[in-house]
Amino acid sequence: MAGGFRAPVKARRREQEAGLKRANFGDGPGLPTLLLLPQLLILLFFFFIPSLRALMQSVLLSDPFGTNVQFVWFDNFKMLFASSEYRQSIAVTFWFTVAQNVLTLGSALVLAFATDRIVRGRSIYRTIILLPYAIAPAIAGILWAFLFNPAVGPLAQVLHGFGIAWDPNLNPTDALILVTLAASWKHICYDYIFLVVGLLAVPVSLMEAAAVDGAGPIRRFVSIALPMLGPTIFFLTVMNFIYGFFETFAIIDAVTKGGPAGATNILVYKVFVDGFVNLDLGSSAAQSVLLMSFALICTLLQFRYFDRKVNYGV
Repeated sequence: MAGGFRAPVKARRREQEAGLKRANFGDGPGLPTLLLLPQLLILLFFFFIPSLRALMQSVLLSDPFGTNVQFVWFDNFKMLFASSEYRQSIAVTFWFTVAQNVLTLGSALVLAFATDRIVRGRSIYRTIILLPYAIAPAIAGILWAFLFNPAVGPLAQVLHGFGIAWDPNLNPTDALILVTLAASWKHICYDYIFLVVGLLAVPVSLMEAAAVDGAGPIRRFVSIALPMLGPTIFFLTVMNFIYGFFETFAIIDAVTKGGPAGATNILVYKVFVDGFVNLDLGSSAAQSVLLMSFALICTLLQFRYFDRKVNYGV
């Protein structure tokens, strides 16, 4: 009898020693279902139903008022892949997302590394870095558009002073650089929060042992902290790609509106222009389906090729 109780006690002790906690939601599925219901309703009304509607609309051809609707199978998709404008939008989206990802993650890493080196004014330092998180994307876009305005922008005047003919209204490269900077600045604070929390989980004993062995701050960060941040960096890479694909619409609309000459016309902005400006609902729906597919494929490829290189152990 005593041995019968001893086994469960040992099992609970092993779980506690491993740092595991068992959640208690009662015996039935009622409470878990109730807790999940708000999130399930949000997904149903704001993701699954719109996705199904876009999938149905992508195989239809209709007039702007919806009075004449024809079933055209995959003609909308064929027209998109035959369009040079759409292929250019894919290329712009790819380079914009990659550049934004590298710039955002690199800047956040440097800022997170510098956090522990600041003795005075650390709270002010963190507040300044986190400030863009409280600014709406459209406001952030307007702010950067003003700073780099070729006529009145102070930073544009500095560039002109160095002999750089900066003009994002006419030069496609300047426009792409400007929206990349604005999108990265808006998202650095998000990456910074996760990286600072990840650095707090690095064992202090390892850093102190390396310091005793003569390793400097940069060597300790690169050789010890950075490998341990692998899971966090991988997560942020995936989130940065999703941000670049879907959440930079307001910045593009406020800064360049897709121009000049389509240089900043990323896929999510083209979906809006074709659907709500040109009223080509079938093409816009097909672009939405393709954009969602691109994001899904990109995420799966990252898990397929990069997840194996991430060390989740401590």
